[in-house]
Amino acid sequence: QVQLVESGGGLVQAGGSLRLSCAATGSAFSINSMGWYRQAPGKQRELVAAITSGGRTNYGDSVKDRFTISRDNAKNTVYLQMNSLKPEDTAVYYCNAEGRYLRDYRWGDFGSWGQGTQVTVSL
Repeated sequence: QVQLVESGGGLVQAGGSLRLSCAATGSAFSINSMGWYRQAPGKQRELVAAITSGGRTNYGDSVKDRFTISRDNAKNTVYLQMNSLKPEDTAVYYCNAEGRYLRDYRWGDFGSWGQGTQVTVSL
């Protein structure tokens, strides 16, 4: 299967910046889309940003013009640059990837989640 390893979370003051990274590892796979979701205590998981292999992006309304998602297809890695952070951005951020992988000589679909990384924005 495909595993996702996230890094880059932490504590930052309001107005500051953080950069999250997520690398996909495994064998014989191709990724169609990668993205970031977040979940704050007591709230549902929501889309932050997503990007396709062709570079098409989609952002949640609350992060548009502040966050930028990018991707290095050669490294199977997605990045999330977060600027002008607000306390309401505090959440656990999860990386997601969807694509195809080869198993027992047959291609199948996969969807994987990272373990999550905490982002805390203080006043």
